[in-house]
Amino acid sequence: MTDWSRLHHAYGTAEDIPGLLDGASTDPQSPAWDELWSRLCHQDTVYSASYAALPALTRMARQWSTPDRQAPLYLAGSIMVSTDRPHDWKDPRVAYASEISELIRLTEEALQDPTLADAPGTYIDLLATLLSFQGVEVWGEQLDGLHVGEYEVSCPACASENFIVLGEDGFFSTTDSMYMEQPGARKVPLQPRSSEALDGLARTLYSRALADGHPDIAHKVTYVFGDAQCAECDTVFSVEEAITTRWG
Repeated sequence: MTDWSRLHHAYGTAEDIPGLLDGASTDPQSPAWDELWSRLCHQDTVYSASYAALPALTRMARQWSTPDRQAPLYLAGSIMVSTDRPHDWKDPRVAYASEISELIRLTEEALQDPTLADAPGTYIDLLATLLSFQGVEVWGEQLDGLHVGEYEVSCPACASENFIVLGEDGFFSTTDSMYMEQPGARKVPLQPRSSEALDGLARTLYSRALADGHPDIAHKVTYVFGDAQCAECDTVFSVEEAITTRWG
């Protein structure tokens, strides 16, 4: 039995968490979810009570349909991927290994939901959540750039800020933050990696997106794991390495 009075969240002792979990468990749209996020994953910081909530979040995800279970999956994934955590707390991947294993399975199921065919943003969020549970560093937090269509990185040679653009306007790098409004902005085409050359995480993401019916996302993966040319100094660099260097 969890003694919540001995645990803490963003605002103090965690005695209010069981009531909020009960309120959230009845409705994926309940205001209790906002309260839980604020207390358990406040500005990406997590606390002893955050990990203690994982069993309850796992039960909710298990009981709900694939669309409804997104709420507990997202919160649990954000808790697991946070690097701003208590220093004296036991490793959650050991302490909650069974819950994490089930959360991975439940997220895998949610990714198969056919309604996601018309919801690429939700698909990417769930895919990022899966990576969070699997312990994949950086990408559990940064995969959303595939949906937003932009990553901001530093050139490894001259340190200029480059926008890596993946979207309707094309696939290019630019140093002009107003590139959407400035038709004269310098835009240097990105160099994708061929699908045959993808390996590791890149191959996993590409193959998964294709298998799940998201060819546009798979196409973007080839650019994220390809090369860019700095729009300031013309140095060619790895997009993946620039992202992981910045956010790792």
